[in-house]
Amino acid sequence: MACEGTLLGMGNPLLDISAVVDDGFLTKYDIKLNNAILAEDKHLPMYDEMSEKYTVDYIAGGATQNSIRVAQWMLQKPGATSYIGCIGKDKYGEEMKKNAKHAGVNVHYYEDEAAPTGTCAVCVVGGERSLVANLSAANCYKVDHLKKPENWALVEKAKYYYIAGFFLTVSPESILLVAEHAAAKNKIFSTNLSAPFICEFFKDVQEKVLAYADFVFGNETEARTFSKVHGWETENVEEIAIRISQWPKASGAHKRITVITQGADPVVVAEDGKVTLFPVTLLPKEKLVDTNGAGDAFVGGFLSQLVQEKPIADCVKAGTYAANVIIQRSGCTYPEKPEFN
Repeated sequence: MACEGTLLGMGNPLLDISAVVDDGFLTKYDIKLNNAILAEDKHLPMYDEMSEKYTVDYIAGGATQNSIRVAQWMLQKPGATSYIGCIGKDKYGEEMKKNAKHAGVNVHYYEDEAAPTGTCAVCVVGGERSLVANLSAANCYKVDHLKKPENWALVEKAKYYYIAGFFLTVSPESILLVAEHAAAKNKIFSTNLSAPFICEFFKDVQEKVLAYADFVFGNETEARTFSKVHGWETENVEEIAIRISQWPKASGAHKRITVITQGADPVVVAEDGKVTLFPVTLLPKEKLVDTNGAGDAFVGGFLSQLVQEKPIADCVKAGTYAANVIIQRSGCTYPEKPEFN
């Protein structure tokens, strides 16, 4: 069984404002389905418009926090996971704390005095989602918070780490601190390509972090963007996965394994220069509610078995199970107990 505090996540805690919208709304705010972007000024009115025009759900989100919550749910052992990030001192922040506590995750939030808790508009059309994140307080995370003894104790205690690429825009210094600790202590560090814009505009710092990654997650669009940015001249996801797994490593203790999801197509796992494909359970279209959090849930399920030292095939199976559960519900939410064997 996973012991207490074994898995630590660090990222941008955001309150998801989720609604089924229409094509006109997407066009108005110039957003595309199956994409994730940071809000610009032109996007700021959309948050209020969503709550006025559509039926909105408020769900604790943020990519890494989603994955950690799902791993916690799969493990069913309170406090097996911990999470660090920055929220505001407001009602959304309180909501987030309540939600995390209920999920059994040990959260150590840095609470910013000035900025409001970050939000993410989740615009759903035909079951597909588009994410527009207004980081606000999430953007204010400081490495000094991580260095405080009570927070660094979480790093010391954990044996596995997961920090999605989105945190590269906020505190690369904090990521590298954790990554270097993992390498020095022979622990497992994992990350995610997260979004095309991360691969495009945060290339240099992404490369620095990648050197420490024992597991790299991503989806097919992100993998192809990564390939394009690095001039690899291939769109073949299997080939890209192998090349990412062979990226130079800062520590030689563990080999790197790349795990790329492709929606309804098989999961690509690359290690030791070869690829294994794992089919996913196909869901009838009428059962699909929304794909928000599917990738995060996959990672959470995967990590829940990894921390128990299960074989990769079991990790992938748990990942596809968790993703399958999440896409049948609104947002990254789940029933009380998992039914995974």
